[in-house]
Amino acid sequence: MSSDIPPHRIPGRADVLVVGAGPGGSAAAAHAAAAGHDVVLLDAATFPRDKTCGDGLTPRAVAELDHLGLGDYLDDRPRIDGLALHGWGAQQLVHWPSGRFPAYGSAVSRVEFDEAIRVHAVARGARMIQGAKAVDVTMSNGRIDEVIVESADGPAAIAVRDVIVADGVRSALGKALGREWHRDTAYGVAARAYVPSGRADDHWMGSHLELRGPDGALLPGYGWVFPLGGAGDGLLNVGVGALATAQRPAHMALRPILEHYARMVGDEWAIGGPPQRITSALLPMGGAVTGVAGPNWMLIGDAAACVNPLNGEGIDYAMETGRLAVELIDDTRRSPDHTTRWTDILVEHYGLAFSAARRLAGVLTVPQAVPTLGRPGIRSARLMSLVVRVMGNLITPEDADLVARAWRTAGRVSTRIDDRPPFR
Repeated sequence: MSSDIPPHRIPGRADVLVVGAGPGGSAAAAHAAAAGHDVVLLDAATFPRDKTCGDGLTPRAVAELDHLGLGDYLDDRPRIDGLALHGWGAQQLVHWPSGRFPAYGSAVSRVEFDEAIRVHAVARGARMIQGAKAVDVTMSNGRIDEVIVESADGPAAIAVRDVIVADGVRSALGKALGREWHRDTAYGVAARAYVPSGRADDHWMGSHLELRGPDGALLPGYGWVFPLGGAGDGLLNVGVGALATAQRPAHMALRPILEHYARMVGDEWAIGGPPQRITSALLPMGGAVTGVAGPNWMLIGDAAACVNPLNGEGIDYAMETGRLAVELIDDTRRSPDHTTRWTDILVEHYGLAFSAARRLAGVLTVPQAVPTLGRPGIRSARLMSLVVRVMGNLITPEDADLVARAWRTAGRVSTRIDDRPPFR
């Protein structure tokens, strides 16, 4: 039986209100419903709907699907063994590293992926409201009492015990709660499209570290080609992303760069038509936000800028933070007030890596830094393996090898000199 609620029947109360039904919000709703909470999942869109994204799933994202009870969802999807890295006349095929996470990734369009997790949340008992937007709150003593919702049927209020805010990069509700995005650290701009291809079942993600525009100018970013397989209608997700900071903003027209990149990789990837459904997005990254929590509310995923500063990937962080947020709600004896504890959890899990990664990303926005580092780097298989591990979010606090220790050391040094450490 469907648990979708028509907007004109918006419930007056929920134990846990999850705002935003992307991968993070729907994962949070599924975990919370499985834990026995009365959950309402709300989104301004009507599903299925599209999102600007590379559609790639790292091994870390695959592991989160297992946590969610969707371990078999990828059985008929491409098994991605690693990255085919290109640049400056060289190529490296780098497998995903084995270890704590599965040794493979995948790719699924966000239209399908988000809908699958949303349906899973509803199947677990979450009540879904589509076509209704959370626009404001009423509060007492810093706690949210009610969330004000707007739909075609007018305003309504939902009384809440806890709120998980997962409404994406712009996070309208996060702004209403005081969330600020700080652009003095690196942020991203990206565009993606879909193209038909004879290589849609390939086992490698393409990644071009030497990204050039139609005029041949080198850009501070990279291009990607992610195969979606036969279940994905024989398509590739093709995209370009660039890094920027407040001091060095990205002044570029993404559409012609994307179209040029698709032509550049057309023969290699057996592309059979022009780019379609081109969309673009602006990405806060690396925890470059403050105001991520209050006494009974938390921001997760993109809303909390949980996005890898080196490649703009955030699906794994979204699902992971959704799970962690529900674990915190369940730990009420230890932390009845989420304000400090949620920020500490984000810092504990991601702070060092985000600080180091966004500092490196900032360096890459400096003219000539990309070729200076990239030209010799692409020729080193060992270095490219490290790059894949970092870009794939595959170094965790539990890892004790030399690379992991060095990365954490870089993070500690970086956070000491940060004007504003992640999430602070």
